[in-house]
Amino acid sequence: MNHTLFQKAIPLLEKIEQAGFEAYFVGGCVRDFYLGRPISDIDIATSALPEEVKEIFPNTVDVGIKHGTILVIHKGEGYEVTTFRAESDYKDFRRPEKVVFIRSLYEDLKRRDFTMNAMAMDRNGKVVDPFNGKEAIDRHQIITVGKAEERFSEDALRMMRAARFASQLGFDLEESVYTAICRHAALMQHIAVERKRNEFEKLLIGRFRKKGFRILLETGLYTYLPGFKTKEKELKKMMDIDCTSLTLIQMWLLVAALTSGDDPAGFLKAWKLPSKTIKYLLNGLAWMKKRHEKQWTKWDVYVAGLPLAVDVEKVHSVLYRDGDMTEKVQFLYANLPIQHRKELKVNGHDLRKWFQKKPGAWLKDCLEEIEKAVIDQKTENEKDKIKEWLKRCNRL
Repeated sequence: MNHTLFQKAIPLLEKIEQAGFEAYFVGGCVRDFYLGRPISDIDIATSALPEEVKEIFPNTVDVGIKHGTILVIHKGEGYEVTTFRAESDYKDFRRPEKVVFIRSLYEDLKRRDFTMNAMAMDRNGKVVDPFNGKEAIDRHQIITVGKAEERFSEDALRMMRAARFASQLGFDLEESVYTAICRHAALMQHIAVERKRNEFEKLLIGRFRKKGFRILLETGLYTYLPGFKTKEKELKKMMDIDCTSLTLIQMWLLVAALTSGDDPAGFLKAWKLPSKTIKYLLNGLAWMKKRHEKQWTKWDVYVAGLPLAVDVEKVHSVLYRDGDMTEKVQFLYANLPIQHRKELKVNGHDLRKWFQKKPGAWLKDCLEEIEKAVIDQKTENEKDKIKEWLKRCNRL
């Protein structure tokens, strides 16, 4: 085991073991290590109780002590260390009524969702795999630990996680998993929008995102996602679009363009997206319509701004297969005389002085007119030149 993140965390496992307890790397980091995928963080499970973990390490934070998780600070980095636990009596198909701390690794792994996520690895790199997770990975299958119906009844979000993992890994759903999702999709109505959105966004940027969308459509899960219930036809268009190069914000723009209809604001708010993101996407949808009608101009790129113009162009090119004009957009922006109003050599004070008028709506209109003239290179961006241009246009 030569992965840097594991190597840096091994001292924590050693310390826990020296105190007389078991400790393992668990979950997604073990799965991704076996798959050879990038690993972003490390999760550690232990037989030590939360209070015992706090006694072992001098620097800890109670980030989730109720559920057995302690954040251990080691050499300036934080590691979540969670006590082996069992969960029972799930409430509302989404959360356990109670969490019981246990000393058994097997029982801890037994409560997990899919076999590929129910593996553990000790500090020497030896994998504990009681539910044949490696075999499922080798077969590119998503299989639940135990009966699929039980796992999904415990936490309905696991159905979305199955679709998300299919999008990220390209794996297929094992037959019983697929059947159980079709039968129990309605349980998704009990899941909070924020939790759905978290899984959906991971699905949106998966390498095999079309497979993820196909699962949502075929199983009926899509009908329990905000704004999608009557949008089967629109969502099916995703199957014909090569969108694998799009970023998350671009995918949201694509999805909204396809499905939001006459109420894009309502659609985006239903997903409980941040207000800043909603504002950006609504602006993007407006520019999508303009882009569909005509090519980019210098003024368009200036008003939209480079990030939004690029996002719109990327989505437009995959949606309408109209050729990607991103390089043109970047060229136009790079060669603008100014890229923001604050770069204008005149301001409202200058205009009030020249026109001898009080502030009003005319001021904003005049500044925009000057901006456009500078962008279109009808005048240079110099105070005297702008004043001369206003005189030539009989505005002054």
